[in-house]
Amino acid sequence: MTDAPSPTRWTLMLHGGAGRITPDTLTDAAQAGARAALHSALDAGAAVLAADGSALDAVGAAIRVLEDDPHFNAGRGAALGHDGRIELDAAIMDGRDRRAGAVAGVIRTRNPISLARAVMEHSPHVLLAGAGADGFAETHGLEQVAPDWFEVPERRAQLESMLADGGDAFDVDMKFGTVGAVASDTAGHVAAATSTGGVTGKRWGRIGDSPVIGAGTWADDRGCAFSATGSGEFFIRAAAGHAVDARVRHLGEDIGTAAAAVLAEIRAMGGTGGVIVAAPDGAAAWRFTTPGMYRAMATADGERIVAIFGDEA
Repeated sequence: MTDAPSPTRWTLMLHGGAGRITPDTLTDAAQAGARAALHSALDAGAAVLAADGSALDAVGAAIRVLEDDPHFNAGRGAALGHDGRIELDAAIMDGRDRRAGAVAGVIRTRNPISLARAVMEHSPHVLLAGAGADGFAETHGLEQVAPDWFEVPERRAQLESMLADGGDAFDVDMKFGTVGAVASDTAGHVAAATSTGGVTGKRWGRIGDSPVIGAGTWADDRGCAFSATGSGEFFIRAAAGHAVDARVRHLGEDIGTAAAAVLAEIRAMGGTGGVIVAAPDGAAAWRFTTPGMYRAMATADGERIVAIFGDEA
């Protein structure tokens, strides 16, 4: 992790989901594919930051790579709901002025994170849902795909197995594949972005924490940028992103301490998961309460980490 960064030191941190992720639950091919995707997402976001680009552009670039990669539960490769359909949620937030955009229940827009940014920049709203959100995307020229473009065989098999076993879509110790990015740029600004397909077997139009500003996604130059993955209902109840930011701003805690405290609160309520956090000065931290979390970091100093399991760096 990073400490004592200079004010102009850029940092990019990613997550790709947390949960029962151990060497026994992933094939060698799945591990290699996920690590390669995280490296590619780091490359995309770091290229923006290294050119003195904005944290906002960097997190969007990184998330689009992860949305297009079927190893993660976001965009292509997203989880299927109880009815066999895929519905996508995403959010993005700019720490400079706390502008934010979010979408929920999207079924045709290839990159929901790009749609969330369009909502932020080209509408008076923060959150759009369902057919209206996809229609807004089409109006603004964002690529549309057939709903089955997002589906991969592994996710269909996961749903069929869960339904056959009478399983619960909200088993809080399951694997959560939500993707997220936080960044600080050379101007000292932060941004956050999160994208997800929700949980396998979700019903009744369920929406988790990812598109909820202040819960799964948050950015404020006065405090920090935050993205979460995990049992979303608990992150909503804890207002997790805002809670971490508030502890940083009002209690003077460092971002790692604040993140751990909020995750402990969520754990006490019955939830699990992980978070990534970045501060305007370039500091960054991740914390998780599950056996593993797909995660990655790159900095202006050349530091680069890609990890999956709990006993890695």
